[in-house]
Amino acid sequence: MWRAATLGRVAERDLTLTASMRPAALDARRGIVRLHPEVLTALDLNPGDPVRLTGRRATAGIAARAEPGASRALLYADDLILGNLGVRDGGQITVAPAPVVAARRVTLAGPVEIVAAVSPEMLRLALLGKVVTAGDNVSLLPQDVVAESGVRALVQAARRSLANTVGYAWTSTLLTVGAVEPADAALVTMDTAVAWEGGQATHAPSPTPAEPAPAVDDLPGLRAQAQELTELLDLGFNHREVLGRLGTTVALGVLITGPAGSGKTALVRAVAGAVGARVVALWGPEVAALTNNDAAARLRSSVGAVREGGPAVLLISDVEALVPRDQPGPLSTVFRQLLAELVRAGAAVVCTTSRPESVDPSLRGPDLLAVQLAVPLPDAAMRREQLTVLTRGMPLAEDVRLDDVAGRTPGFVAADLAALAREAGVRAALRQLDAESPTVSMADFDAALEVVRPTSMAQSTLEVAAVSLDDVGDMVEVKQVLTESVLWPLTYPDTFARLGVQPPRGVLLYGPPGCGKTFLVKAIAGTGKANVLSVKGAELLSKWVGESERAVRELFRRAREAAPTLVFLDEVDALAPVRGQATDGGTTDRVVAALLTELDGVEDLRNVVVIGATNRPDLVDPALLRPGRLERLVYVPPPDTEARAEILRAASRTVPLADDVDLPALASELDGFSAADCAALVREAALAAMRESLEASSVTAAHVSTARDRVRPSLDPSQVAWLETYAAQQSR
Repeated sequence: MWRAATLGRVAERDLTLTASMRPAALDARRGIVRLHPEVLTALDLNPGDPVRLTGRRATAGIAARAEPGASRALLYADDLILGNLGVRDGGQITVAPAPVVAARRVTLAGPVEIVAAVSPEMLRLALLGKVVTAGDNVSLLPQDVVAESGVRALVQAARRSLANTVGYAWTSTLLTVGAVEPADAALVTMDTAVAWEGGQATHAPSPTPAEPAPAVDDLPGLRAQAQELTELLDLGFNHREVLGRLGTTVALGVLITGPAGSGKTALVRAVAGAVGARVVALWGPEVAALTNNDAAARLRSSVGAVREGGPAVLLISDVEALVPRDQPGPLSTVFRQLLAELVRAGAAVVCTTSRPESVDPSLRGPDLLAVQLAVPLPDAAMRREQLTVLTRGMPLAEDVRLDDVAGRTPGFVAADLAALAREAGVRAALRQLDAESPTVSMADFDAALEVVRPTSMAQSTLEVAAVSLDDVGDMVEVKQVLTESVLWPLTYPDTFARLGVQPPRGVLLYGPPGCGKTFLVKAIAGTGKANVLSVKGAELLSKWVGESERAVRELFRRAREAAPTLVFLDEVDALAPVRGQATDGGTTDRVVAALLTELDGVEDLRNVVVIGATNRPDLVDPALLRPGRLERLVYVPPPDTEARAEILRAASRTVPLADDVDLPALASELDGFSAADCAALVREAALAAMRESLEASSVTAAHVSTARDRVRPSLDPSQVAWLETYAAQQSR
């Protein structure tokens, strides 16, 4: 897995280097130190080898090769390693090959909420490939920098599960290493027994929940699913004689699907507690990480635990890791066989997944998981109920409005809301360390909302600014069309349903470059309280066959999970050109087909609106512009004199302009200027004031005149004329 040859090797030499902190490196807080290639050679080290580090105290890490241009005299490390060493940036560190052995057992301590939420199996995957030292601090960020491809897949699974289970806090949580056996510093492998201090450990024969099973009443939004599952399990466990008299049986195989973090596992535990059944839990990725023989033995052991005395439920989370759709292996066959035997014997098996499309379809057969329950993404009313339950033990201030918090958290699932409430509590505690009766105020929730994001939006590429359509200068007609086509479907879906009207599925914004198309999308996102997924046209294209279509499907899957969602396709002409004219082997033709299927296919696209933007609408495939797809074409014209004046006012809202600056007069002189040019003019005028004096307190007309000489109009008159002609043809 990792380089076993270095385990147990004794250091023969060492070097003293100067510490250089790398706070923004991709390998930060993963136990990685980077060294110049010549230093690696001098110490007889290879990338991935463990090293012993000595500062004010000793610790260990994993060596990696530094980037080209790195200094031979520096050791590049993060703040976590420097903290474990007890040195600051620029301190002296002695580095040597480490006599590290594989750890047999590691015990850790951490915050109560992390201990309760993270299983030892998940914790082991987070530590996999790290060298841990007794007394050190470690993070939950998986070590995937110098891992092999198979191991990298395991730690990626750990990354997803930690984000789903813990929420945003998993990236910043630090744990303390207690005992490490058999040495003070050792490498964590899949054979290492990992345990919470005074709590659970891996390889437990019958895992039990870290907390008592939740009550069904504490799962708002899941009561219908809980009722259906309760009736099924109660009938199978307690009333089989009735089924016998009717000459039939019941199969207790259930597949529960729903967004990650939506409460699928909590639902099973709550229902099992209500019917008096034990829960034997398995995490699919942890079992799949074992060798085939060990994984099969683990499955058989869990099946045996289910059959031992009294009603029990075998709960398998993230089942797609055991029975993948694309590459089923021998373990999939063993799992299906054991599953069929359990179901035939009358036992209950519940599998959960947040990616049903990745599960082998054969698992849903009548003799396996015959019953399927879906956990929906919570709407605003459901999020309000969940927040009520999550804040039940919090002393809330009078200004806290949970309805407002629920409205500002589109795409949040139960785990995200729990992270939000936890973060608000932390902010309140830091603010009132000496208070006898601290309370959580609305300001604490506002601060928490700035850092806690929905799990489904972890890969969002657009940072939504705090702007609204009111910040957009002029464009009255454009803003009205966008309000009706985009904001109304996202904000008032019930009204469309009540009137029996299908809301527009998408909008195409077209116009000259720099005229505010992207800014309009940001303003719509800020106004409509919707999640935003932004994709540049060429980002979805890949040279590998099938990967581009997969990227389109993944984009819209994430959009459905985070609904209400605004999907912004910038430069859509590069993503969906007219079919039959490309010379790329048909890649863009297949991408257009995938887009058309997602926009107007069999699967409903609820609470998702797509906005495309382009400078060349004639290059977009016509099929994409038909009703049910990007059906509303909105021309974003270059600003006229009045619009330029509004744009200048909006751009200079935070700029102290002197009394001699006449914005309307300036706007009349800016023929050919786009909205971006106007904003650049204001910015350049402020820079001119700074060049004159760093103590400047205002921007004068002289500064604006200087900026006017520097900033030139960027609009092409011929392009503008062509776009106006195209817009006139579309309006006929």
